[in-house]
Amino acid sequence: MEDLGKRRVASRFVPHALSDDQRHERVQYAKDIKTARRNKNFLNSIVAEDETWCFRCDPTTKRQTAEWKSPASRKGKKVRLQKSKVKAMLVCFYDSKGIIHHEFVTGSFYLSALERLWKRICRVRPEYSAPVSWFLLHHNAPVHRAVAVQEFLARKQVCVLHHPPDSPDLSPCVYFLFPKL
Repeated sequence: MEDLGKRRVASRFVPHALSDDQRHERVQYAKDIKTARRNKNFLNSIVAEDETWCFRCDPTTKRQTAEWKSPASRKGKKVRLQKSKVKAMLVCFYDSKGIIHHEFVTGSFYLSALERLWKRICRVRPEYSAPVSWFLLHHNAPVHRAVAVQEFLARKQVCVLHHPPDSPDLSPCVYFLFPKL
């Protein structure tokens, strides 16, 4: 330290280092958003999708387990509920006005969930039924990038906003929606 004039510094912790391709995708995403923002109604025309795993369980409340007993009888016991090994994925589509469509799906049924979303959008948000009138923001999961899903979205003329890799800040459901569900 005295001879070379250097000091020891600990490196800063970074949760995830992005590759050059991932950085390029983030720049492209920012350019897409900047271009799309020229539309005055841009933020109100985004339909976002997010999913979460839900465990199957059959909870009973204290009131449901209540029994008639005499003062001399022992108090009943209620066992603490444990998570089930059976789980399903909850997929939720929402926009600035609220939830449009939600359902429990598996990966192989994502295309059918999009088809049901399309029917529901035409019914509850008729302003989105015109071609290129809304933007779909969903993750870059393999089921979202499947050829059948991409063909369906192209056939219905749905604009897809690309989700940059490792961006939890762009998924607000995790913070406000799923805890309420």
